[in-house]
Formats: sequence, structure tokens, C-alpha cells
Amino acid sequence: MHDDALEQCLHECLANKTMPRGALGRIEALAFQLGLIQQTLQPCCDSQAIIVFAGDHGIADRGVSAYPKSVTWQMVMNFLADGAAINVFARANQVLLRIVDAGVDHDFLQHPKLIHAKIAPGTADFSCEAAMTSQQCSNAIDAGARITREVIAQSGAEVLGFGEMGIGNTSSAAALTARLLNLPIDRCVGRGTGLDDAGLAHKLELLRAALQLHASSQKPLEVLACFGGFEIAMMVGGLLAAAQQRRAILIDGFIVTSALLVAHQLQPAVLDYCVFAHRSGEPGHALALDALNATPLLDLGLRLGEGSGAALAMPLVKSAARMLRDMASFESAAVANR
Repeated sequence: MHDDALEQCLHECLANKTMPRGALGRIEALAFQLGLIQQTLQPCCDSQAIIVFAGDHGIADRGVSAYPKSVTWQMVMNFLADGAAINVFARANQVLLRIVDAGVDHDFLQHPKLIHAKIAPGTADFSCEAAMTSQQCSNAIDAGARITREVIAQSGAEVLGFGEMGIGNTSSAAALTARLLNLPIDRCVGRGTGLDDAGLAHKLELLRAALQLHASSQKPLEVLACFGGFEIAMMVGGLLAAAQQRRAILIDGFIVTSALLVAHQLQPAVLDYCVFAHRSGEPGHALALDALNATPLLDLGLRLGEGSGAALAMPLVKSAARMLRDMASFESAAVANR
């Protein structure tokens, strides 16, 4: 995506805005990135969408979450009824929202917001066997890419956020992060939905044994098949497809970032299109952000998922694009420069 001529023009454009250089801090860096993504000095990010992928995890039956597995499908119903945080934030910021059944252990009726793409009713328990077969993993990646392209085509979204729902998926994200970044699992594991000390110790023990069980799996797609959920695999495909279509991609929290770790190892250039919405309260997220040399826009102690952090960051993306496009220069505003 590097374009020396465009980069120079963007630097000059920002330097000539009616403000001291650097006065808008991270917003200037974001505007610069958006200009590069859209290959223009006048980026537009007014059309925005978030896709929330939902899937169940076999490992949830092993007590790694404070909530039962049934909460996954119940929360999907809450999304469809406009009752969740992501609904509130998306509605407040005029962001299109779509929900994907990537592999929930429930049969949903048709709904305008719901996309049916179930690979299976939940993954296998990765503490005993691989979460997915290689074919299921490939199918999920392909489905995520297809759905992302369809949402872009139907909505015209210039900015795409990703979110997720899946009881047990912080265990998947922790295992993916530890293996892909070659980190000790105890540095990557957090309390997820609110485990107590005993629950956290049990989760850590289970994940440590699972990583040992799958020690021979080192390549990104092998690691994804071993530990990932269907929703994570679909996000891998979605991230790659959004980058191929030159969309700005808003990365939510720990789970979405674990999908990005896979996508980045498959195609490093995907990172050029990624805007990091926030820093999650999960310890593994900070490690993943550091590994990706990423600076998130927000640090609010969020750990909800659902794409909630991405929705909260959407106005910043829109504002950065409008600043680059619409803010007067010293010359056009007849304001004296230094």
C-alpha cells in the first residue's frame, strides 16, 4: 500500500491545516492512514458497518467461563432484539449491524439482521482434540470472506468493524495468542466473563495441557484449526477480504485481535488496513497489540466483545476522515502560518 508520492501529499495536506503541527495527535495519524487506504486526500468514512460472528466452543463445557454455553444463543437473540450493548452503540452512531451464525448450538429462525452460515453446532473440545477439522476451518474462512464481501457490496461500507460472541472464546484467543506469538500461556490468560481465582487457575491448567497436546501444530492454519472457534476462523476470512477491498478495518478486542494474528501471518499486508479500536482488559490483548506494534484509539477497560469497542471508535474514524477532507488550510482560510 506504500505510495511515496501520496504519502508526501498527505503530509503536506495535514501540515497546512489551520492548526499547529501535531495538534490533533492520533487523529492526524488516523487521517493519514485513511488517506493511504482509500488512495486519496479526501477519504470518506461516513458509511460504516459491523459484523458480529457468533459460535459455540466445545471447551466451554469444561468450566472455562463463568457463564453456561447456552448464553451464546441467548445473546444472539438479544442482538436480534436490539437489546445488547452493540445494538445501542451501533444505533447511536448510525452503524449498520449484521449478526452471523458461524456455529451456534441453536437453530435460529430467519431474521433481517441474521446471516445463516453455520459450519456445525459448535467446535469440538480442544482440550481433547482439534477444535475443527482442516476442512471446517477452510470452510469457515471462505464463508467469512464471502459474507464480508456481500456486506460491503450491499451496504457500501467504507469502514468495517468485526465483533464476536461465543462463550469460551477467550480460551481460544489465549491459546492462539500464546502459540502464534510463542508466549507463556499464563501471560495470555484472563478472567474472561469474570472467573474467580479458582476458575482462573482451572482455565490456565486446562489451556496449558491443551497447548502441550497440540504442540506439533505450529503453522497459522493448523493453530487456528486446533484452537479457534468458527467465529474466529470466519473473522480471519473477513479480515483478509476487507483488506483486499481496501476497506478500513476496525479491530475490536482480544478475540478479534487473535483472528488478526492468524490473518497477519497469512498475509502481513492486512495490517496496513487495520485501525485498533481499544485496549481490552484481557492481559493477552496488550501482548498481541505490542506484537503488532499497534496503538489503540481507546483505553476504557472494556472486555465485553460484541464489537462494542469498534462501535465506540467509529465516530473517531469518521471525524478523522472529515478533518482531512474538509478542514481548511491556512491559505484557503486566509490564516497566517508560521
